[in-house]
Amino acid sequence: WLPKAHVEAPIAGSMVLAAVLLKLGGYGIIRMAPTNISTTLVYPMIAMATWGVIMTGLTCLRKTDLKALIAYSSVGHMGLVASATLIQTPWSTSGAVILMIAHGLTSSMLFCLANMLYERTNTRMLIAMRGMHKAMPLMTSYWLIASLTNLALPPTINLIGEIQIMTTLFNWSPLTIMMTAMGATITAIYSLQMFMATQQGHLTKDSKETYPAQTRELLIMLLHALPILLLTLNLELIY
Repeated sequence: WLPKAHVEAPIAGSMVLAAVLLKLGGYGIIRMAPTNISTTLVYPMIAMATWGVIMTGLTCLRKTDLKALIAYSSVGHMGLVASATLIQTPWSTSGAVILMIAHGLTSSMLFCLANMLYERTNTRMLIAMRGMHKAMPLMTSYWLIASLTNLALPPTINLIGEIQIMTTLFNWSPLTIMMTAMGATITAIYSLQMFMATQQGHLTKDSKETYPAQTRELLIMLLHALPILLLTLNLELIY
């Protein structure tokens, strides 16, 4: 139901759902998960969470709806958070908190960027949004920032959170490295594919009259990109 809620909701609802409400769910898992939970009970839950990362990534590879692609990407990242919070170690909880904050900023930024393209093209299909670099060159830089942070490019806070979670999962069970590594690889593929599909190529006939980015839109993007940059430079701001 979560991807459909993301897709059908208005842009403000999608941004709040990705940035705030999903993090309330992660906080609830951290608070409610018992510290003495048995391994036999945790193992299938973590296996489903890590398998969900791969399944949502493969779903993103075949999505033609931009907003649905971002929604499934959001669900995949929260699968990592869920698996880390179930282990209940200081290192895993710290990684989950870092990834939740990074994902909240990145996913909200991607939803806002997708809505800007929808307002100009009246469609969410990737094939109808190509060549936007020629129409809105300044927004391409924000698309690049959002796409690279989504795939956890070093040294962003997304990478720090994912590395902490992957390390904790590997220490808990070495078998999980196959799932998390495959999920990270698929995330990088569809993030770059999303960026290239929307920014590269020739403008369609309906997109040639696209108006440039407005000041309020650039301000919203700056308010997303600036915290990502500040947290990347000084991670102690979270604590």
